[in-house]
Amino acid sequence: MLQKSLFKKPNLKLEGEPAIAAVPLIDCPGCRHRLELPELEKEYYVCPRCGYSHKLTARRRIGMILDAESFRELDAGMESRDPLQFPAYAEKLEQAKAVSGEKEAVVTGLGSIQGVPCAFFAMEPGFMMGSMGAAVGEKLTRLFERALKDRLPVIGFTVSGGARVQEGILSLMQMAKVSGAVRRHSDAGLLYTAVLCDATTGGVAASFAMQADIILAEPGALIGFAGPRVIEQTTRQKLPAGFQRAEFQLEKGFVGTLCKRSEQRSLLGMLPKMHGGKER
Repeated sequence: MLQKSLFKKPNLKLEGEPAIAAVPLIDCPGCRHRLELPELEKEYYVCPRCGYSHKLTARRRIGMILDAESFRELDAGMESRDPLQFPAYAEKLEQAKAVSGEKEAVVTGLGSIQGVPCAFFAMEPGFMMGSMGAAVGEKLTRLFERALKDRLPVIGFTVSGGARVQEGILSLMQMAKVSGAVRRHSDAGLLYTAVLCDATTGGVAASFAMQADIILAEPGALIGFAGPRVIEQTTRQKLPAGFQRAEFQLEKGFVGTLCKRSEQRSLLGMLPKMHGGKER
């Protein structure tokens, strides 16, 4: 009787054959080319073939921009509730926490860049598209108030789909609350620099994202209040090519300059020094 093992493909390894390490691969949404993760990391997560900027987590931005081991997080335990008992919102919050590894859509704290102390925030696109609810607004307000108290410049990275619909008017109220904190910080003669990333839209774009003293943008970032499709459907007009992209907004004066990721740490470190910031 024949044994089944006779028909199995032998798993033979040649003597001295080197082990092949599996290299993580990522498909670029811009050009559909498959990239090796180490190659992408070397290029600051910007595709070397088409220039597409892959989304970065808030923690990765902190590591790229701030001095090593200088970041001290603030309000790390603050998170959203479900004040309106919006259908399935509680489940979405738990899912967002699991996907992003964060408790909220923004990470705030104190740190330094090229030796100059600063207050810093980075929005987390993996947490419900970086949307702003009551907890996000409160964390940002407290950060600007702390920066005012300690007389620190603020550096922020915005990436958001806007105000969080599941919190209704409570999310819209954050626009005014954060804007007030930004104004008090500005009236004290302190610097606020924002870097607008893909995408910065809705209530975030209509408030603190566009209220910075210096507004930078990553190349190709979508920046605006309503999206292009909504505008086309409302106006029944065809929009020009590149509408609301960072390059378009630069041409129209909404953005000060474009800043590649490879240049961000250098530029963001220089600006506070030009504004009187001193190294510690």
